[in-house]
Amino acid sequence: MEIGSRLKALRKERKETQLQVAHAIGMGDRHYQRIENDEGLPGLEIFCALAEHFGVSLDYLAGRTDRREVAR
Repeated sequence: MEIGSRLKALRKERKETQLQVAHAIGMGDRHYQRIENDEGLPGLEIFCALAEHFGVSLDYLAGRTDRREVAR
């Protein structure tokens, strides 16, 4: 699963719009829309903000694991 697909699924679970997510992490909605459409990868700062916003691990968001929780 691509990052964009995971972002769409997480956003829909939380019943948020692309605009709401973009504003919550401090970026423009068009930039966020491109990321969600897999038209580019987010930088590390944005990637971390997305993981924090959705409460998932970076590994889950990157598709390296199916576990959502952050390892402690």
